[in-house]
Amino acid sequence: MSNEIVKVNINNIIPNLYQPRKHFDEKALKELSESIKEYGIIQPLTVRKRGDGYELVAGERRLRAAKLALLEEVPCSIVDITDVESAEIALLENLQREDLNYIEEAEAYYNLIHDHNFTQEEIAKKMGKSQSTVANKLRLLKLPDKVRKLCLTNNLTERHSRALLTLPDEELQLKVVEKVIKKGLNVKNTEELINKELLKLAGKQLKEKDKKRIKSVFPAKLYVNTIKQVFDKFNIPAAYKFAEKEDCIQITVNIPKNKK
Repeated sequence: MSNEIVKVNINNIIPNLYQPRKHFDEKALKELSESIKEYGIIQPLTVRKRGDGYELVAGERRLRAAKLALLEEVPCSIVDITDVESAEIALLENLQREDLNYIEEAEAYYNLIHDHNFTQEEIAKKMGKSQSTVANKLRLLKLPDKVRKLCLTNNLTERHSRALLTLPDEELQLKVVEKVIKKGLNVKNTEELINKELLKLAGKQLKEKDKKRIKSVFPAKLYVNTIKQVFDKFNIPAAYKFAEKEDCIQITVNIPKNKK
């Protein structure tokens, strides 16, 4: 990957097609633009040739701040890379700076899989994460857009959002997330609220088609709690391991043998 540093007209740079970051702190951008006015851009942007102009590879914040500072030209490192490499660099830059929220990170993984034929294992290796971490991030994209936005704008954690996946539809997810926001519930209390909602849902007179829907989402966590309660009731010193799979919760119970 060869590169050279040149001054490029700011209007000749188009955004990175694979930029995973969608939200930018306006106050932070303003502060960066003031710094650029005084000291200039210390670290060049990374771009690649695209038609008669250039496409940004890395440096979205610097480019936006430079436009706020009304710069006409910006220093750029011109690289010769593929679409896949451009997507990887954009994602890595944001992950290293911890600039992405968990939904943006999930969307970036999704794009690598569907646009560039990556596997979850390949993404995990490149990002220095476990395959299960990547899989759990991708599952968050099953949440409807409205639910995702509510979670992000109200600073709910990734664990809050993942708990909502237990609920069967958008209507119930919105109902729960609004309660969570209003009451300021932590993750544990959110999970308890979700279990209560599932119990209420299961207790209603359901149509046959609804019974099938509930059966697929209702029992898992409640079965886990029931197993714990049974062993606790009889004072059995059991050790548990829970692994959440794509289609089930795997429970391993270890009970020590009685010593003679």
